[in-house]
Amino acid sequence: MPLPPAPGAPRTSRKARIALLMLLACIFVLCTAWLDGGADIAPSALWHHSAATPWWNTPLLMISNALPGLLLAFLLLLWTRRAGLSLLLAFGVEALLYGVNALKMRNLAVPLMPADFRMLGQLRHGGGDLLAGYVPAIPWLILALAACVAALAALVRFEPPLLARHPRRGRAIGALALAAALVTLLAGMPAWGTVYNKQRLGMQPWSAAATRQHTGLISSLLLFHLQFKTAQKHADVPAALRLMARYEPEVSARTQPASGADAQKPDIVVILSESFFDPAIMNGWPEGTDLTPNLHRLARHGISGQLHVPTFGGGTIRTEFEVLTGLSLRYFPDVQFPYLQIHQKKIPGIVRTLDQQGYLTLAVHGNQPGFWNRTQAFRELGFGRFISIGDFPAADKANDGNFMSDKAFTDELLRQLPDEGSPRFVLGISIEAHGPYDYSAGIDTRARDAIPVPASVTDPYAQLILRNYIYHMQHADQQLGRLIDTLAQRKRRTLVLFFGDHLPALVPAYQQAGFRNGGGFLVQTVPYLLIDTAHMDRAVRQDAAAWQLPGMLLQQAGIHDDAWFALTGLVAPELAALTRAPDAPPPVETPQQLELDEGLRNAAQLRLKNKLDALWPRAAAMAQQQSSQHANAAAARSPAIRGAASP
Repeated sequence: MPLPPAPGAPRTSRKARIALLMLLACIFVLCTAWLDGGADIAPSALWHHSAATPWWNTPLLMISNALPGLLLAFLLLLWTRRAGLSLLLAFGVEALLYGVNALKMRNLAVPLMPADFRMLGQLRHGGGDLLAGYVPAIPWLILALAACVAALAALVRFEPPLLARHPRRGRAIGALALAAALVTLLAGMPAWGTVYNKQRLGMQPWSAAATRQHTGLISSLLLFHLQFKTAQKHADVPAALRLMARYEPEVSARTQPASGADAQKPDIVVILSESFFDPAIMNGWPEGTDLTPNLHRLARHGISGQLHVPTFGGGTIRTEFEVLTGLSLRYFPDVQFPYLQIHQKKIPGIVRTLDQQGYLTLAVHGNQPGFWNRTQAFRELGFGRFISIGDFPAADKANDGNFMSDKAFTDELLRQLPDEGSPRFVLGISIEAHGPYDYSAGIDTRARDAIPVPASVTDPYAQLILRNYIYHMQHADQQLGRLIDTLAQRKRRTLVLFFGDHLPALVPAYQQAGFRNGGGFLVQTVPYLLIDTAHMDRAVRQDAAAWQLPGMLLQQAGIHDDAWFALTGLVAPELAALTRAPDAPPPVETPQQLELDEGLRNAAQLRLKNKLDALWPRAAAMAQQQSSQHANAAAARSPAIRGAASP
């Protein structure tokens, strides 16, 4: 007579359990593919695949995309012994990932990237409130979450175990193996490159969106993560020296003290205006529309133009880093968020250059200091003081909408610019015009609704976010006019650099209206303005890149002792337009640009490591040697020398 099953043992045979697990795994893979919806990975691609690709390519892509979720599901199965509960939990993690990706796509039209996960560490530094504004409060979403919780609770209570309770040793060994596989995969161990191979899966490193459509979101994340792990390049010192020697005579000339320089050093104010751009570059505005009158008025009294920036819709610190260091992030492709990824005691840049010139250096920002890791980053950049929202006077922290108003921000800037004392370098980072732009609480809705929009923007949501943005942007324009007009009345000379860090995330409006230059939103530029209150009788038009601005500032201030900024000023006219957002189409470079680009990349990497200054004597020697060789060659070709040498 057969013995009854032991307590806790499954009532199905071993083969039946294996078959059930295989069936559930197939369902999990199909559900993941359905959730992803990529063109080459959706379930429909199983019978609609291209004739140019083998039939097994689509299942392979599906399995690769679902593999991390499957590893997690089977790991949970060994712990809970319940298949349905484990698969549902793993699928829930995937759904959360896809939900966050959908929010990013909606606001930025760019999918998740591995570097985005560094934002998790910002939740405890004031980032939670900012990021929460992008999460929609949708009743059906709340109901769906409640239904998922109820389903999980029911599975915990009623689902029978699929695996036996004993022997536990076998389950423990299996769990360790699965955990090791999952951890090494998420850590980007090179061995996983045989599965997530960029050639086999079709990675397109210039476009995260294209890679995601072909391989699936999860596979694309792992592909970029593995590529990120292996894409490091060491600086090529000879290549850097060749570039330095080529420009060394001009760099030496530029780093000599200028004759007739002002005895009193000017105050320098740099204003990063959140998401500032002139929407008039979009198509379809009514005739005579001027949305930035102060910017246009002041452009007749200083240097102005279009600025090429390294980001779109977010990632303020990318532009901020370039402006403070003069280093193009093109040359550090693995660095998405510099303040979170670059850590060293001293980061070279304009702050340290001005500190050596006797400047007091401070930053002003109406937000939490820890967001974007600015507290630590500003110390490394050399700032003497960081004034954040907690340091503003209690009576002067007024919001306009979701964030501190540009008026309150400008009030604090002016408080930090006394007429007497040491010269000051003040970095101001505004925040009023930060998204999300469907947030209308706390603003003057009557003034907002009176703002015109292009006739081609017909969708109510696109109209709302565009009007809300312009409402805040125009406050920035007004405060720019107020700041310059006030500083122009001071006895002390002041340089003011004003620029937008990136275009705002108004993707639906951009898609409906388009841009006058015919380009996409990822390649558009933002305006910048450089005003010298002692010389407001001239207008200069000059387009630039974000990393070019600190050199322009120092040149205008008459400070010429940093060879790096002299070098960037010489090569920037050729390379400025190459600066683009990470997911923008790559620019087409001329052979001359390729040569300069390679040299500057190596020089930039040495500069960041504080190793470049020591190479200038070698560059000078190379330049002198090359000059002698050219002189000798020219002499050998001259008729007099040839005649004297002939028999």
